[in-house]
Amino acid sequence: MTSQCFHCNEEIPSGIKLFVTINNTAKIMCCVGCQAVAQTIVDNGLTQYYAVRTEPAHKSQALVPEQLQKHKLLDEAVLQSEFVFQGDSQDKESKEAILSIDGMSCAACAWLIEMKLGKLPGLLSINVNATTQRATVKWRDSAIKLSAILLAIDNVGYQALPFKANDAELSNNKQSKDFIKRLGISGILMMQIMMISFGLYFGAFTDMTEHNKVYFRWVNFILATPIIFYAAWPFYIGAIKALKAKRLSMDVPVSIAIILAYFASAWATITQQGEVYFESVAMFTFLLLIGKFLEFRARAHAAQVSANLLKLMPMTATKVLSLNDNKLSDNVDLDTPSKETHHKEVLVAAKQLLKGDIVIIKPGEVVPADGVITSGVSQLNEAMLSGEQLPISKTINDRVFAGTLNGDGNITVQVQQATSQSFLSQLIRLSEQSQAHKPKIAQLSDKIAQYFIALILLTSIATAIYWQQHLPEEAFWITLSVLVATCPCALSLATPTGLTCATTRLNRAGIMIKGGHVMETMPKINCFAFDKTGTLTTGEFTIHLVELIDNDASITGSNYSQAQVLAIAAALEAHSEHPIAKPFAEHRDYSLTAKQVKVHSGQGVSGIIDNIDYAIGKRSWLEKNAVLDHSHTPSFNGTRCLLMANKKIIAAFYLIDKVRDEAFATISSLNKDNKTLLLSGDGQLACDNLAQTLPLNIVLGGLSAQDKMQQIKYAQEQGFNVAMIGDGVNDSPVFGAAHISIAMGCGADITKSGADVILLNNKLSSINTLIEVSRRTRRIIFQNYLWAFGYNAMVLPLAVAGYITPYMAVIGMSASSILVISNSLRILKQ
Repeated sequence: MTSQCFHCNEEIPSGIKLFVTINNTAKIMCCVGCQAVAQTIVDNGLTQYYAVRTEPAHKSQALVPEQLQKHKLLDEAVLQSEFVFQGDSQDKESKEAILSIDGMSCAACAWLIEMKLGKLPGLLSINVNATTQRATVKWRDSAIKLSAILLAIDNVGYQALPFKANDAELSNNKQSKDFIKRLGISGILMMQIMMISFGLYFGAFTDMTEHNKVYFRWVNFILATPIIFYAAWPFYIGAIKALKAKRLSMDVPVSIAIILAYFASAWATITQQGEVYFESVAMFTFLLLIGKFLEFRARAHAAQVSANLLKLMPMTATKVLSLNDNKLSDNVDLDTPSKETHHKEVLVAAKQLLKGDIVIIKPGEVVPADGVITSGVSQLNEAMLSGEQLPISKTINDRVFAGTLNGDGNITVQVQQATSQSFLSQLIRLSEQSQAHKPKIAQLSDKIAQYFIALILLTSIATAIYWQQHLPEEAFWITLSVLVATCPCALSLATPTGLTCATTRLNRAGIMIKGGHVMETMPKINCFAFDKTGTLTTGEFTIHLVELIDNDASITGSNYSQAQVLAIAAALEAHSEHPIAKPFAEHRDYSLTAKQVKVHSGQGVSGIIDNIDYAIGKRSWLEKNAVLDHSHTPSFNGTRCLLMANKKIIAAFYLIDKVRDEAFATISSLNKDNKTLLLSGDGQLACDNLAQTLPLNIVLGGLSAQDKMQQIKYAQEQGFNVAMIGDGVNDSPVFGAAHISIAMGCGADITKSGADVILLNNKLSSINTLIEVSRRTRRIIFQNYLWAFGYNAMVLPLAVAGYITPYMAVIGMSASSILVISNSLRILKQ
């Protein structure tokens, strides 16, 4: 009996005995090509591929390079479902992913990758965050594959793989251990070199024999070699990558300084002529590594929050299966005994969950996917999303989010989103995008840094020529100091560290930044426009009063009771997502079905029920085509919507909405330095009533979405920079007109929302937090640039003049970078 290849399902040729251990079981392979690909899948932790694939893999060729094989695996749709996000409504063919990049040493590496890959056809955008060492790439799949993008990054000299929290942590740990090894070796050998050098210095005053001097120099030469060719190796790699790409990075002058000092000393040792600088180059490399290590630790600290968010996702989930046909049940009730419902519970990998699956979440467990509760009541802690530590009560039909913690109740949830498309995954992806955004000042500094490095090299050459003529014995030292002291590391770190820390700080407070320009634009905002319903108010309406308006049965077809008009209104409002529609849900009569329903944004809903044309909405919209008794006086000063049948107003519904607790304090605080507007689609009377409670500057009601846009443009024409705050449901067109758009709540689909900022905690007071953090971030970034430019402007002439030794140069350069990072980390401590 012939066996088949586990990878491609082809028959195993006679005499072939090739195996790969997959999930602790040896699987037979037909050729070395399939063996190599299968082993690559195992090595990268992608064995789940074999569990979920729907057809055998293609026959692999042994001659395909291993790296290319590994990248091509990631083009598989099954694997991409775990980390690739589909494009938006404007470009459905596009794809987006977050990549972890290994081998980056400074901000210039990020700039280099962006410049080289930006020329690839089909690559829509690439943003590299030097602080988190991650890249957000967006591409058109028909023009370029992900494997080609990864290979292009390899060709630049870096390694990229899909970002996973655990992998990122392992990579950071590996990099940290590598740093410690290099530091340990360079530190131990440097101490030996320094002790021998002291002997040489002391010998200069005690007439040490030439034989002993030569011996000590050779010992130092041998001890310094591992430092130069192992400990300092990352600097050379960074310099080679930059030069191969025809660019300059901070590693270039550092590498030149180390190599020049070492080989000049080696030549002096071999020829027994001239001075040696082994102690200098050893100390120099050791101090540089300390600076790099401290910088790495600071960057890792700033980047750990988003990685920790992904680690909140559970590995497994309790899935409910039908015992009859092994298919998922659509309706599971935990209160019914299992022997009657014929269901069983199985433990599956959380990332395998699909839309429509039913899962049971027990007390203390983490929610494995976004979904809706179908049975049970519990309290969930959503602090990781909103920053609010108090648990939130959830019951049937309430939404739950992946990564949140279940309290003391058993709940059954129907999955609404696959794990890769969960709200938490989107939150991390959008945060990465905003962190990778480069303000204009950062783009300018990147260009300046390139020219500045070229200036350093030219200045070093000129310095060497000058001092060789005037003071030859000091020329080398001075040139070395110029090369090192003026490296613009701090200049390139000034913005990315500040933005990363600011985004992290806001995420902790339940504020998610989606637009990259927010941190740059927010400090300039001086006008805040608010929607009313769901923004200044809670949006949780209750029907306070139903008023039947006298109608002629010959026109409307019948006289209506209060229960009838409520049922008709509920049938229409079931198609709307506006907060006003929610209180009608409890009056829904499922025997009434609305047909040809149209939702008129910001106006109301129309449709046909039992061959009668109905519409429900605001008076200003309905009265254009309806028969309305203008002598009718409203009986209640609240939010009012009217119901029309065959162009005749038949009922009025009066709703009340609670003002948010923090609304007064927030508006009062904003009024100190800004203009505040209320732009609402509700009636002017309801808006005026709200204005008696809140100190708004201008109150405008009865506005359509177009009217709101005109008001925002009018304010902009007057010189105001406008931020629009709304609930994100009917405000998308208005959001586009504002300089910054802010949406309330995490219930909306953020991938379709046009908001730049989402207040996940639903607190208006978060606006003040956003203003404070953005202004503080601007100040800190400005301080970073001030220090970076000031330091280089001060140290360059001093180094050229010979007043700075190589030791001072190394300490100054490292301290400058660490100071910039530490200054940015202050944002996290607010």
